Amino acid sequence: MTSFLSTIVLPIAVGAVALVLLLGLVNMMKGGSPNRSQNLMRLRVLLQFIAIIITMVTVWAMGR
Repeated sequence: MTSFLSTIVLPIAVGAVALVLLLGLVNMMKGGSPNRSQNLMRLRVLLQFIAIIITMVTVWAMGR
């Protein structure tokens, strides 16, 4: 369980956060829609929350 979380699920979560962050930066640099930037920021915050929860569950499972 711990190995699955730390080697598969956690990198996917962190990668999703990085991808949404990059999409938001590209949108801002191109002068894209502010509405899209706002939606990407909200999605990034949600994904960061999920990544933190997965990290904490992984740390907890490693300590067991």
